[in-house]
Amino acid sequence: MGTPDNWRKSSYSGPGDGDSCVEIANSPARIAIRDSKTPTRATLTFPADTFTTFLEALKSPPSGTR
Repeated sequence: MGTPDNWRKSSYSGPGDGDSCVEIANSPARIAIRDSKTPTRATLTFPADTFTTFLEALKSPPSGTR
C-alpha cells in the first residue's frame, strides 16, 4: 500500500486537540489504521473487504440482545 497520504480522523475524536483517536487511510484494495497520538509508528493494514465486514459487525448488536 505504501505510505498513505489521505489519513482522516473520526469526527468522534477526543476533546482538546482531538488526538485521542485512530486515523484511517484507504486505497481501493487496502485500509490502513494508525494511532493519531503516534502517527509515525507502525500502521495496521487490512484488505478492504475484511475491514468492511469488521465495521458491519461493530454496528450489529450481539446475538441474544436487543
